[in-house]
Amino acid sequence: MKQFLITAAGVFAGLMIFLIGVPFVLVMIAAGAAGPPAMPARAVLELDLRDPLTDQSPQSPLAGFGRRSESAMSIIEALRRAETDDRVKGLFIRLPEQGLEPGLADELRLAIRHFRASGKPVFAHSQGLYAGGPVTTTYMLGAAADQFWIQPGASFQVTGFANEDLFFKRAFDKYGVKADYQQRYEYKNAVNAYLYDDYTPAHREAELSWMGSVYGSDIAAAAADRKLDPAALKRTLEAGPYLAEDAQRLHLVDRVGQEHEAENALLRRAGSGAEMVDFDDFARGRHRDRGTGPAIAIIEGEGAIVTGHDGAANPLSGGSSIYSDDLSDAFYEAIREKDVKAIVFRLNSPGGSDTASEQILDAVRAAKAAGKPVVVSMGTYGASGGYWVASQASAIVAEPSTLTGSIGVFGGKFAVGPALARFGIDVRQLGVGGSYAGAFGLGQEFTPEQRAAISHWMDRIYDNFVARVAQGRKLSPDRVRQIARGHVWTGAQAKQLGLVDEVGGFYDAVAKAQALAKISGEPRLKRLTPTASPFEAIEKLLGVSATSVRTLAAAAWVLGDPRAQAILDRMAEARLREQGALALAPQPLR
Repeated sequence: MKQFLITAAGVFAGLMIFLIGVPFVLVMIAAGAAGPPAMPARAVLELDLRDPLTDQSPQSPLAGFGRRSESAMSIIEALRRAETDDRVKGLFIRLPEQGLEPGLADELRLAIRHFRASGKPVFAHSQGLYAGGPVTTTYMLGAAADQFWIQPGASFQVTGFANEDLFFKRAFDKYGVKADYQQRYEYKNAVNAYLYDDYTPAHREAELSWMGSVYGSDIAAAAADRKLDPAALKRTLEAGPYLAEDAQRLHLVDRVGQEHEAENALLRRAGSGAEMVDFDDFARGRHRDRGTGPAIAIIEGEGAIVTGHDGAANPLSGGSSIYSDDLSDAFYEAIREKDVKAIVFRLNSPGGSDTASEQILDAVRAAKAAGKPVVVSMGTYGASGGYWVASQASAIVAEPSTLTGSIGVFGGKFAVGPALARFGIDVRQLGVGGSYAGAFGLGQEFTPEQRAAISHWMDRIYDNFVARVAQGRKLSPDRVRQIARGHVWTGAQAKQLGLVDEVGGFYDAVAKAQALAKISGEPRLKRLTPTASPFEAIEKLLGVSATSVRTLAAAAWVLGDPRAQAILDRMAEARLREQGALALAPQPLR
């Protein structure tokens, strides 16, 4: 009876997979394979930056299902193609009301300037810019357009930007919670909110340093694009806030008008019969060159760095992590592929596990040893573990506002035993072996012996980090220690300190890789970023074997089920598309 129930349950699960999972995958794949609507002869692309924006596209084919989102990488790639597409006559940008992440804004500004250099106009429209986060990044993007429009009566609050932090020390003291952490060193302020009730001098210095660098970079870029004196622009902005009409009078924007008025003005410039086309529709219609010439591999990683494979993440989630096994495998695949002559590693990470970071760094070293230069292109973040994995690349290219460095380490725990005791909950611990075995129990603070052991452990990790940077950047360990201590730097600052080689965007990194690999002519960009197939995504979603899904679909194909046959056909087409490469456009503006 037990075996019968097990068999019956298996049959039932298989039927559910086929009746629910297979049609779901079919719809997803067919929707992607159907392609975008036909392009009109004269098109103006509409890019809405008010939608959620990430650095890179999600690696699961089911991620983002039911919600709209864009990635900076997909945008800049599509804009490069749009430059040489004779049907595309202009670009219309809807700006968000708040600030964009600084590194993303830097990358998009380069793409907008490069698109304009092709002779095609760019109009940007804002429904208001509001104080709070780094709103200067959004203003910088608007300033990069040919015409910057703002809605009548809208607020223009570009007066700088501020950042708030919550400090929990007094609340912890009140309720008996002890944050027992150590840092290497004073600028490694990730846990300061738990240890203090205000900014320490080093914390304040580090925060104001990167904020001032980002602010200055935004002002300088906006002033250059609007042909204004940076100091005068800064004074005018800081004297605000203003309404839209004041901003136009002060030459901070070009036109005051509704969104449809700006659209119509651009359509008229595009020519008779011009139509607006959704940017995502154009981006999904990308053509990938399947040539056989020299290629530059593109490997992407976004999020916290963790060990293992991406085997347990929610396939419907838009969140992301960098899994050390998966990313290392991508580097070794690039090493094996004979047509790949160099690698561009697009990185957007605030850090993570030191062991996972070391595994990825080892793969970077292996690629270099195989004669394939590795150039890191940093997005908004390339800090802590993110800098660890980049430290020994052939070259590092960062955005002016990239937050990088943070060469340091922290570790510890929350001791909540006394707090729980106030509610009648007692934490007790038993253990065998050395005293360190129970060090990270939540009941009590570290003992002096445990604290000393943790201090020694953190010193060793910090020393390893310093050694990796010193070797990779060709700096003395003493010099690295001077600029390390957990300090976060912007890309512009890091360039002056020798932590990065160039300030620029993704296509600057591509040009650097091409030069290092001595590739003549136009190389192909070959994406080797780890991605899950639709079958693997449905496996994670339903908790069943991808092989079982394939077997059921194949069996149904043999029996003549048109749904399953269509799935296999679409899978074959998707496989061919994934094996292609992105076309490389001309050199970017710098």
